[in-house]
Amino acid sequence: MKDGKYSVMIVEDQQMPKALFSHFIETSDKFYLQAAIENASMAEIMFARSPADLILMDVVTENGESGLTAAAKIKAKYPKTKIIIVTSMPECSYIKRAKEIGVEGFWYKEVCGEHILSVMERVMGGETVYPERSQSVRMGLADSTEFTERELEILRLMTGGFSNVEIAEKLGVSMGVIKNHVADMLAKTGFRSRTQLAVRARESGLVILDRSEEDF
Repeated sequence: MKDGKYSVMIVEDQQMPKALFSHFIETSDKFYLQAAIENASMAEIMFARSPADLILMDVVTENGESGLTAAAKIKAKYPKTKIIIVTSMPECSYIKRAKEIGVEGFWYKEVCGEHILSVMERVMGGETVYPERSQSVRMGLADSTEFTERELEILRLMTGGFSNVEIAEKLGVSMGVIKNHVADMLAKTGFRSRTQLAVRARESGLVILDRSEEDF
């Protein structure tokens, strides 16, 4: 804190939200901008050089680097640092992973009714601020909330290009089980093929396969 204001680091690769976050911070009477970078892989190094009270961390940054991975590393070394995950992606696992890391806040860029400055103030006041549920998207005839956790897990691997056989091996179940889950998802959505299902899931951002998951 300096002159009664909290320092903030922005980790965001999209120019529009980065500019908006910077503007909000610079015009605030409670925060000031310490640093702004585009690549989450550099966040830990930058933080060590120039510590901040609060980090606004995008989930997917420059070159596909994971903000959640960076947040976990920073939290492990600097547990008192407050972090708010910000994203426009509805990926259903992000909120759960952020909570497991110990992140204090989570904010959807495009659909949250609460202003980001309000969330920042609440977090710095000691609150943990998360949306009540993951952002939902339409998948054909279904809402994304209608999928089970297992179906979403399978769908995530499908978007990575894995076959039913490969998915079965990765999850330790039979190929018949995978086929049944895929059939159930097709019935829910009304899609005609496995490919259509995977393409729509990837385009919507409902499920995103991290690099760390590709070879597990």
